[in-house]
Amino acid sequence: MLGFLQHPVMVTAEVNLNMVALTAMGLLSRLWQLAYPRAVVFDEVYYGQYISFYMKRIFFLDGSGPPFGHMLLALGGYLGGFDGNFLWNRIGAENALITQSRLMLLESVLIFFNLLAVLSYLKFSNSQKHRPFSPRWWFWLVLTGVACSCAVGIKYVGVFTYLLVLGVAAVHAWHVIGDQTLSNVRVLCHLLARAAALVVLPILVYLLFFYIHLLLLYRSGPHDQIMSSAFQASLEGGLARVTQGQPLEVAFGSQVTLKNVFGQPVPCWLHSHQSTYPMIYENGRGSSHQQQVTCYPFKDVNNWWIVKDPGRHQLVVNNPPRPVRHGDVVQLVHGMTTRLLNTHDVAAPLSPHAQEVSCYVDYNISMPPQNLWRLDIVNRESDTDVWKTILSEVRFVHVNTSAILKLSGVPLPDWGFRQLEVVGEKLFRGYHESTVWNVEEHRYGRSQEQKERELELHSPTQVDISRNLSFMARFSELQWRMLTVRSDDSEHKYSSTPLDWVMLDTNIAYWLHPRTSAQIHLLGNVVIWASASLATLAYALLFVWYLLRRRRRVCDLPEDRWLRWVLAGALCAGGWAVNYLPFFLMEKTLFLYHYLPALTFQILLLPVVLEHVSDHLCRSQLQRSLFTALVVAWFTSACHVSNMLRPLTYGDRPLSPSELKALRWKDSWDILIRRY
Repeated sequence: MLGFLQHPVMVTAEVNLNMVALTAMGLLSRLWQLAYPRAVVFDEVYYGQYISFYMKRIFFLDGSGPPFGHMLLALGGYLGGFDGNFLWNRIGAENALITQSRLMLLESVLIFFNLLAVLSYLKFSNSQKHRPFSPRWWFWLVLTGVACSCAVGIKYVGVFTYLLVLGVAAVHAWHVIGDQTLSNVRVLCHLLARAAALVVLPILVYLLFFYIHLLLLYRSGPHDQIMSSAFQASLEGGLARVTQGQPLEVAFGSQVTLKNVFGQPVPCWLHSHQSTYPMIYENGRGSSHQQQVTCYPFKDVNNWWIVKDPGRHQLVVNNPPRPVRHGDVVQLVHGMTTRLLNTHDVAAPLSPHAQEVSCYVDYNISMPPQNLWRLDIVNRESDTDVWKTILSEVRFVHVNTSAILKLSGVPLPDWGFRQLEVVGEKLFRGYHESTVWNVEEHRYGRSQEQKERELELHSPTQVDISRNLSFMARFSELQWRMLTVRSDDSEHKYSSTPLDWVMLDTNIAYWLHPRTSAQIHLLGNVVIWASASLATLAYALLFVWYLLRRRRRVCDLPEDRWLRWVLAGALCAGGWAVNYLPFFLMEKTLFLYHYLPALTFQILLLPVVLEHVSDHLCRSQLQRSLFTALVVAWFTSACHVSNMLRPLTYGDRPLSPSELKALRWKDSWDILIRRY
């Protein structure tokens, strides 16, 4: 039975020496003196802090993108023994691709998964021609979906490459539908396989990233207040310590703090204090001179309100408690001043189209109180829902005027202590988070006397109720906050526009040695940069030329070569376009590194164009020889420029002022020269 062991085992392996050489050069250029400089470089200050948060299991929110890239960096830190205890604030005040990949930044990881997605799809496409539904076919198809999800999971701009792959896959699927050699069942199987691997699987993998992210970050952190009260209460520490033990159902007599759900410009709570609106505003308009009601961005005892039954005088909770339900009419009594929340037909101080909101002061004039509010539970499941702590999102609709209690978000002048304006929006239509509030802190009031109640308002809450949100609820909120959180759009010294990128009219000084002139810049190889742009232009012109001639029934390329030419352009030129052109529509601070994913696709197009010129446009041996000599000269010049810029790529040796000036090939380049 074991006779087959007597036969020699033959193993055949093919080694692509070009691939081995390129890989070795790539690793050497990126790993050479990787530990230098021993300083935080540019945006590493942010990503380093995020890694520390992962090590300490502290929740954070980064509006730049999903968490997969951060988790990869954190994994590297974990494997390297990093415990998160490092102060990431000691910042030092092709070549660009090498520089970016040597630092703790996300663009190189994004580029890797972009290219992996394209490579996997090409491998899948080749398998489709020979052995569809084979293990190899499934492997490359699934890997395409996973790589696309990873690209989107690192930065939202990864969706551009994902859409590119989906577009090419859709065209190929359309050809499969028209293939008369396939049965209807076979065609359906092809479509379902592609839908599962390229749509369903990426969604599931994307959800997995967030599941792991939220599983790791279970502790309260510095970004908590951006999230809803329910989300904050699901984290260990922070708000969870304050809200643990609160009653779940709001009852008549409950003492509550009301947080605005919108959370912009800053998270804030419904607030009042003894001060009144000025009799006359700066613009000459008059006010009611009632007690001010604002939205205050800090925890304060003046944020407490008592939910009162309009038909009773008591401000305590009955035994058993009478829960407040959707549609009930309530009064909101300010806990520290015992005045009732009121609105009337008086213009708000800074939003004259809306009504003033105040706490009613009886001046014995013809201005009666209007302090009845109908509770509208926005996220109710039925019209009999009970108002719940943290979980219920509610609106307060004024009974007399139908105005809705709303955060305008406009800071009041000094007389309002720069707190945020709250108004009654009478003409409001539809749903907006600025009109929605939720109970964050809650206790059952037990003291009828004012002095005892003030002591009660200062004391912590006690009853134990769990408020764990489901994963999908936390994912949905976190995803929405990532997409809508306002980033700092202020002008940066090294910010640039997409028009600056193509011709390399900008750079970024990443690091400067504290004592010498050694420095690191994000600065591309001008030869590679210009050649890639010329290759894109050449491809576009050749494509249009061939297309016009094919329209006239003149086929310069055999059909298989033409399809390869079109596919190369769709993936490479298309990859450049989808990763570059959308930045013209983005209203955010942009930097040169945003162009690197697009540049990578341009560089991939470069050998495609060179090969095409050599194989199809050079007709004679002399032309091929001359073209080969030009390519060698081009490659030599690219290597020479790379070597000249090497000190700015690695920052491993200081340069004299004259040497630095010699490297400033464009006036727009900001090369740092010390003045001794």
